Amino acid sequence: MDDALHLLHTPLGLAGSGRVRYGAAMELYRRGMISEAQLDVYREASPFDGRDPARLLADRGLPPVAPPPGTPAAVMQALFAAARDYLSTLSFPGAAEVRAGLGRCSPAGRVPAARRHPVADRWLGPALDRAASHQPQLAAAIARAAPHLAWISYDAYPRAAIGDSFAEGHAFAAIAGGSAAYSAEDFELGLFLIAPDVLYRDHCHRAPELYAPLTGPHGWRFAPGRPLIVKPAGEPVWNPPLQPHLTKVGPVPFLCLFVWTSHVNEPAQVLPASDWGPLEARHLTG
Repeated sequence: MDDALHLLHTPLGLAGSGRVRYGAAMELYRRGMISEAQLDVYREASPFDGRDPARLLADRGLPPVAPPPGTPAAVMQALFAAARDYLSTLSFPGAAEVRAGLGRCSPAGRVPAARRHPVADRWLGPALDRAASHQPQLAAAIARAAPHLAWISYDAYPRAAIGDSFAEGHAFAAIAGGSAAYSAEDFELGLFLIAPDVLYRDHCHRAPELYAPLTGPHGWRFAPGRPLIVKPAGEPVWNPPLQPHLTKVGPVPFLCLFVWTSHVNEPAQVLPASDWGPLEARHLTG
């Protein structure tokens, strides 16, 4: 059965892969592992090597077929499920938007190539050590998925505006949306990591945004010039469209789940403020 499951999850786009997936689906159907309706999806997709059966299954309200245990696809599926389950426990103004977006996500049929990043190499482990104290299952799912994550930096800000500290001190990895392991239309879910003591300067964007911090305490404000509000791990931060916000990382790395529920391709912009110097020199306690 494991061989059939592996073949069912043959990467999209390979020559002949559609018929390979259909052959595997017939074997799984013969063994009673998938339904006739699920088999029919793989039959319809079989002439098209790039067509994603997972998307067709989701469109018809049919359950996806889980990949073999221990594979990158299975590990990322477990991470998505752990993130979704954790977010479903939180209360915040945009909860309905986030849950609707999560409901649109489906396995993309491939896991992007892993990409290391110096910030993740240095700070993900310490962040997970702290996160495990209050979210052990989610922290464990992130740790298992870590070798398969594609970490990048957000490069849409002018470096002079956002500052060297943030430009060199952050990384994020998508879980759903874009080219991530889960596909979704105009929606993004991922992990966001910032090194200790870094200031993420005042900025805004059209995308409604959830931060679900797994570490803390960290400082926040929601307009240039306002004083910092120190928030603990576990307290969600919801930013409506174009809401100014700033984050001052405390003595432990900042690790959060982030969600953009729409307008994900529109860039963020920095909002000038006169007090970045003192804030960058400030050290939070906790």
